[in-house]
This record gives sequence, structure tokens and C-alpha cells, in this order.
Amino acid sequence: MVVSVVAPHVKESSIPARLQLAATLRFLAEGGFQKSVGKDVGVAMGRSTIAKVLKRLLNVLEKYICPRWIKLNMTEAEIAASKQHFLQNFGIPGVVGCVDGTHFRITKPHKDPSLFYNRKGYFSINAMIICDYNMTIRAIDARRPGSSHDALIWSVSRAQEYFQRNYEGGERGCWLLGDAGYALQPYLLTPFRDPSVATPQHTFNQRHSSARNIIERTIGVLKSRFRCLSRLLQYQPQKVVQMTNVCCALHNICKYYKVQELVEFASGDD
Repeated sequence: MVVSVVAPHVKESSIPARLQLAATLRFLAEGGFQKSVGKDVGVAMGRSTIAKVLKRLLNVLEKYICPRWIKLNMTEAEIAASKQHFLQNFGIPGVVGCVDGTHFRITKPHKDPSLFYNRKGYFSINAMIICDYNMTIRAIDARRPGSSHDALIWSVSRAQEYFQRNYEGGERGCWLLGDAGYALQPYLLTPFRDPSVATPQHTFNQRHSSARNIIERTIGVLKSRFRCLSRLLQYQPQKVVQMTNVCCALHNICKYYKVQELVEFASGDD
């Protein structure tokens, strides 16, 4: 399926589009260096060739795959299924998805490196991810440096504008779940601050935490499926953003075609 989308937009050369795509997918899945990907018996390309192929294919995949496979708007059936899932399993009505941030390690950027140095002590991109109950990624914003707080990224995101616009347009009763790092909004449900044990607020927080685990699992599956995102990315931020966007779209394709999930990574660096 991906080959048929990519092939018309890849310039004819001595390297078939199918092989260029295979090399790109191998890099994203393995997370190794371009040189090691090129030495693969099924790829067999020089390092410089791999670099050119990767640049070309990331552009094509981001342009033609991402808009099709990463969509924040949900059908009525999808909204109903999500609400039913969270209500039946956690007792929280109206939930359509969960939001959280995660860090992707990068080498020291050439421009404004201090902005990318995060509170954990390394350079990174802080990516905001929204998923639904089925672990499908509904939105990704990987444009912000590691020093940016999750709440700030949400406040300036297109996703926040989308939910704000829908709310002002009269759409009520649709919530995202976010952790305590986010501010409570009419469409973003966060836990109570320091409730006493055995109170209704404490019980709600426990259910909220259990329900929100789906976003942590989604991030874990994403990083285990595409190992490049779990390792140090030796590229400048703009290219890392492209890689992240493409990996999220490919993750959704895997979900749609029911590709077996790998062991999830813990998301302790989020």
C-alpha cells in the first residue's frame, strides 16, 4: 500500500522506488546508522546514497502519507466507540482520547542549542501526541524544543485550536485526558491536585490515571516499533520532526492492518 503511494512521487533512477522505501523503513525501524543500513544484504547502498534516499523518501512520506493517516477529526462512530470504551472500563464519560508529551533524544543542534536542552539533562525534541482508545495517533506536534513544557506545547498547538473551535461551536461533552502538567479546560480533563485518600476526588484520580495509561502505551509501542525514536538521533531538529511525523503515520498504518505489536518501551523519560 505504501509503495503504491510513494512510487509515483519518486524520481526514476537506478534504484527502484520499492528499494528506496525498504531502505527508509529499515532505518526508521532499526534506529542504526545510515552506514549499517546500507550494508544490509537486502539494501546494499553506499552511505551517501542512503542519505539521499532518506531525505527524498521522508519528504514524500510526510507529504502524502501523514495527512491521510494522522487525522484529529473523528467520525461519529469513532467518537461513540471511544466514549463507550472509557465509560465502560473506567467510569469516565465523554472521553475521546488522551494527550501527553514525550522526548526524542537528539545531538546538540547547530542553532539555539540551549532551547533543546531539557530538564533531564540532554538535548531533545518534546513531542505532543494525542491518541484514541485504540492506540491510534490522532495528532502529533514534534516542532518544539526539549525545554518546552507540555502545557505550553498544547496551548500553541493546532489540536488545542481544534478543540477550542469545536467547543465554541457548540460541541459539548467531548474530553481529552491529560496529566497534572496541563491546565483544566472545558475539553481537557485533568486530575485533582493532592486529594485526600478515600475521597471521591482520589477515586477519580485513580480512574483518570488508569484511563490515561493508553497514551503511555501508545508512545511505548511507537518507540519499540520505530527504534530510531528511542535512540540518539544524530540529525538536526527539522529532520527529526519529519522522522517523527512519518513514524506516527506508519504506526497508524500498522494499527489499521493489525500488524503485531512489539514489546512496549517504558515511557519514563516523558
